[in-house]
Amino acid sequence: IGVGLVGFGLFFVLFGILLYFDSVLLAFGNILFLSGLVFIIGFRRTFTFFFQRPKLKGTSFFFGGVLIVLLRWPLLGMLLEAYGFIILFSGFFPVAFGFLGALTNIPILSKLLQKVGDSSSMV
Repeated sequence: IGVGLVGFGLFFVLFGILLYFDSVLLAFGNILFLSGLVFIIGFRRTFTFFFQRPKLKGTSFFFGGVLIVLLRWPLLGMLLEAYGFIILFSGFFPVAFGFLGALTNIPILSKLLQKVGDSSSMV
């Protein structure tokens, strides 16, 4: 249930951005994303993740952005949310990029990436 809620939340946020920051879709996506996160890791762990002392700045920007989106200021709210998201998950980015770099060790993907890299177009 949690993964589905997070997936639908991300879909609605991206769809809201594509539709020129539609505040209803963005608000619905934010609510679905946060509720899915609670379903995945639990209420207590979600609370302790967001409200650790070093992460309070990111948490305040993220939840402030959610609140501003709910108050129908979608562009400003999404900017605040993005800044808060970057602050909150900045420790996770090196792990994610390391994982993406390790994907090139898979034989099928490495051959595909070589073919894409070797193709030269004269356009």
